[in-house]
Amino acid sequence: MSLVTFGETALRFSPPDGQRFETARNVGLRADGAASTVAATASRLGGDAVWFSKLPDTPLGRRVVAELHEHGLETDVVWADPEDGRQGLTFHEAAAAPREDRLLQDRGDTAMGTLRPGELPMGQIQEADVVFTAGSTAALSETAADTTGALLRAAGGIRALDLDFHPGLWSAEEAHDTLSDLFDAVDLLFANEEQAKAVFDRTGRPRELVHTIAADYDFSRVVLTRSEHGVVAYHDNVLHEQDAIETGPPVDDARQHDVLVGAVLQQLIDGAPTDEALANGSAAAALARTMPGPLTPIEPAEVERLVAANTDRGR
Repeated sequence: MSLVTFGETALRFSPPDGQRFETARNVGLRADGAASTVAATASRLGGDAVWFSKLPDTPLGRRVVAELHEHGLETDVVWADPEDGRQGLTFHEAAAAPREDRLLQDRGDTAMGTLRPGELPMGQIQEADVVFTAGSTAALSETAADTTGALLRAAGGIRALDLDFHPGLWSAEEAHDTLSDLFDAVDLLFANEEQAKAVFDRTGRPRELVHTIAADYDFSRVVLTRSEHGVVAYHDNVLHEQDAIETGPPVDDARQHDVLVGAVLQQLIDGAPTDEALANGSAAAALARTMPGPLTPIEPAEVERLVAANTDRGR
């Protein structure tokens, strides 16, 4: 039972303690990508997961893989000549209200933007139980978008896509136009509520939104995350809802959505029903908020304990 993910993982620079880059003297450095975070989460929770990508054969590209290996994630990387593509970078400033977090993208001309289907082991993609990628990969270039579509169409199992929409990469209209061409090859769509409203140009309550998106694009499942308000899903004409699990002030909530996705996919691969998968995803996301960095050392026993405690409170 396996999960294959593919996509770009950038290096994320972050100043400490709410500082801004213009005054910070020190910054932290972390690997940061939707596909790798999803795979790493599923792997930590006991799944058989592998992350495919294309990176420049440089110290920065090797830095990404080294960090992913620290988390026990299996990787399969196409190494590119540095002249053919660079390492993507992001710059993240965490802020407390009334300031807002800021994410700056520096991901033009990256190696992942040149990836073609023939460079990846298609046999593994065809045999995987779930193949996952994110819209941010398709945003890198026309070549990346075409490759994303080809890999999803080649997948033999569940084909999952996360909108992963970032205005610093493309506009909502560009994202919708490009991703719409891929939706026929997607069974399961994940999205953050605000990103879904922007890309699909929709308003309305979450229950209405997941139903409308599923009906309009013929997705078998739609999972909509709502940060501190929990998660809503639509599957087989049934709505499913899961409240968020309360935590203290978040240490780092930048990748809680991706951690939830990884936990949900691992549960679905194991044959769990939708409600159980969402409960585990919500618990994993809560734990992710309590630790710094996109890649968090979540332990299966912690997730199980939170799910059980939350279930007991709901009775």
